[in-house]
Amino acid sequence: MVAFACSARARAATSGATGPSAIGGFVRISQEGSVSLVMPSVEMGQGIYTAEAALLAEELDVRLDQIVAIAAPPDASLYAQPLFKAQMTGGSTSIRGFWPPLRQAGAAARSMLVAAAAQTWGVHPDECSTKDGTILHSSTGRALRYEEVAESAATQPMPEDPRLKSREEFKIIGKSQRRIDTPAKVNGSAVYGMDVTVDGMKTAAVAISPVDGGRLKSVDDNRARKIPGVIDVLRIDDAVAVVGEHYWVARAGVEALDIDWELGPNAKVTTASIRAEAVKAADEGTPIKALERGDIETRFKNATKRLIAEYELPFLAHATMEPINTTVHVRPNGCDIWVGTQTPVVAQKYAARITGLPVDRVALHNHLIGGGFGRRLQADTIEQAVRFAKQVSYPLKIIWTREQDIRHDRFRPCYLDRIAAGLDEQGQPLVWTHRTISGTVRRYFAEDGWPEGKLDKDAVDGAWDSPYAFPAIRVDWIRHDPPVKLNWWRGVGPTHNVFVVESFLDELAHAAGRDPIAYRRALLDANPRAMAVLDKVADAAGWHKSLEPRSGRGVSLHQNFGSYAALVIEVAVALSGEISLKKIVAAVDCGIQINPDTVRAQIEGGVLFGLSAALFNGITFDEGRVQQGNFNDYRQLRIYETPPIEVHLLDSGEGPGGLGEVGTVSAAPALGNAIFAATGVRLRRLPVDRRLLSKRESS
Repeated sequence: MVAFACSARARAATSGATGPSAIGGFVRISQEGSVSLVMPSVEMGQGIYTAEAALLAEELDVRLDQIVAIAAPPDASLYAQPLFKAQMTGGSTSIRGFWPPLRQAGAAARSMLVAAAAQTWGVHPDECSTKDGTILHSSTGRALRYEEVAESAATQPMPEDPRLKSREEFKIIGKSQRRIDTPAKVNGSAVYGMDVTVDGMKTAAVAISPVDGGRLKSVDDNRARKIPGVIDVLRIDDAVAVVGEHYWVARAGVEALDIDWELGPNAKVTTASIRAEAVKAADEGTPIKALERGDIETRFKNATKRLIAEYELPFLAHATMEPINTTVHVRPNGCDIWVGTQTPVVAQKYAARITGLPVDRVALHNHLIGGGFGRRLQADTIEQAVRFAKQVSYPLKIIWTREQDIRHDRFRPCYLDRIAAGLDEQGQPLVWTHRTISGTVRRYFAEDGWPEGKLDKDAVDGAWDSPYAFPAIRVDWIRHDPPVKLNWWRGVGPTHNVFVVESFLDELAHAAGRDPIAYRRALLDANPRAMAVLDKVADAAGWHKSLEPRSGRGVSLHQNFGSYAALVIEVAVALSGEISLKKIVAAVDCGIQINPDTVRAQIEGGVLFGLSAALFNGITFDEGRVQQGNFNDYRQLRIYETPPIEVHLLDSGEGPGGLGEVGTVSAAPALGNAIFAATGVRLRRLPVDRRLLSKRESS
């Protein structure tokens, strides 16, 4: 086996390793011919295994079907995401961060393999070429497979700056490819965290304090212990686990428990109380400036027309297809964890703290994830599993119900926004101000919390960096942390800010009597990439074609995660207020497209994810308890509700941008603007309240 590092730090750690024990971010070529890539990013349905393998395969000159993907173990020194400086998958950063390192790894590997073959033949490396894992010497017709020279290649000096292919030389990058993880998912051999089975493993179901911050006061487990198959009942400060021979007997055991909870300080929290505190913060809080340009007050004074609006967005759950699960085996001298996590190093560190073991004695085996959306960036559920597992000698699998997965989520923040603009005589914006009131997700990811008075840029993402050139602009943030634990959610800041910006911009266009797309174009002269996707989506959607009564089209535009996207949604709104989605058209410039088929899939999936939230979802509280619990009251779009979707890809020639969250950001504002076009009702709160759209109510 020969190992090739993915980064300068990894090269330093692995340059002397030539045998099977080599570790680090590297390519492995076995003597049997397989090419293995230790994947720095986590596969959770977004196709990143295929995209990252494509970067490697392109420069290594192997086919994608020759690549075997291996999940990286926790090791921030080797697998840190370059943009985060941490081993983390999220923020639509995977390709943006690993675009150079993985290509360099493939190119370095190819160079060393060629050098080894040239040495064997006694020729200059420049006389050799490669194809599909084979080194060729065309003048003599000789050929060597990579595995035949892998051992000697390991002794070659590693090139510091290997030559990378030009775009014209790409054979894989930029062409739609079959995903490398699909066969295993189709034949059932793919292993998600939920699928893990370990010798001697027992399964536990849990009861968790119904109010976050609550504690276990007492539990009567007599009835549970009498159920055949129940093995034990375990306790931690805020939960109880019943261990069984299989999940369903454990679940029955939980239902037989008689638990008394001390509900704690959040027992009286309601959605109304949270909103009231946010309004108070908006009125009395101290804003933290994100951006200020131009003479704000003078331009408002000189404006012909002034508009103000207030927008509200709710807490949101992640509601992934695979509910929370973790398998843990704690022993006196070690701990193994089998789980799907977006932050393996954090999970390993927390497990070490709980068990009292050194970090290097905690082995985390990362698996495919059945949807992450940010939920598995936090390790709270892994901490819970380790606390239970340290009480027993056998491997223990903890499984949450769907209701627990939603009610004990870490939620996307709720937001209150106050926004204003002043228009000139032609209706064009002279000045724009945008204030966001919200908690900060970052306090849950920084070891010492998030300092007071420091800007959380995520809270204003999509507001301070909108595509538009406003003559004067001020964007600021008032921090107000609610009594609800927060987390990043597919798009987080931009999913809220772009909804506010794009909805209010539509309000300005309406006030000016202008077409919404023409109004946007006038603000994009200095932004050709944004202008291009807007023009494309307008043309592809037939923006000016006539529609039936109570039908409308809405548009959104944004530039987030390194990509540019415009979306048009066409809707029809019945007299009852019910909304039918008729057509969705997207135009996207994500720079270089690694796998165009995956690009389209990510936009499609992201748009539908965002529409599900906008149309149906919000997390609400009463007496400290989350009121939603399953897909009956935390709805997702269904197949029959999903219209045709067109995704048009533009090639700007720029480096690759992110994609996982781009479609989600686009969805809600385009929907709201379409509903306004159909009904004349402006939606400033989500999810959509259909009562406002009915003929009777709106009249």
